[in-house]
Amino acid sequence: MKFSLLVLGSPHACQAGDTALAFARAAIEGGHEVYRVFFYHEGAYQGDALGVVPQDETNRVESWASLAEANDIDLVLCIASALKRGQLDTTEAERHERPAGSIHPAFQLSGLGQLIDAGAGSDRLLTFGN
Repeated sequence: MKFSLLVLGSPHACQAGDTALAFARAAIEGGHEVYRVFFYHEGAYQGDALGVVPQDETNRVESWASLAEANDIDLVLCIASALKRGQLDTTEAERHERPAGSIHPAFQLSGLGQLIDAGAGSDRLLTFGN
């Protein structure tokens, strides 16, 4: 079965991202495919490359990046959600005259069309968070 995931929750306020990550790992271990993970609203913070993770906590950004690289999964931050939360790639940083990008290179910025494509191109689209 081919899954896509929609993550709505901030990594700082809820377990949505952790639960989605655990689901993705379990699905892959079970022989399924994860096509795309779309991060929307507060979920856009999941791609923040500038946050410093305490030593006793899991680095969620690196966890997502490793999973995506090993399994050819698209990690997409909603561009509107990301920009208004200060999450920019290098292209958007230049366009908006900001000093640097702030998202991990494993994540890409794109519009809601990617979410529609994820739903259309998958057997199931699962939502994590509210």
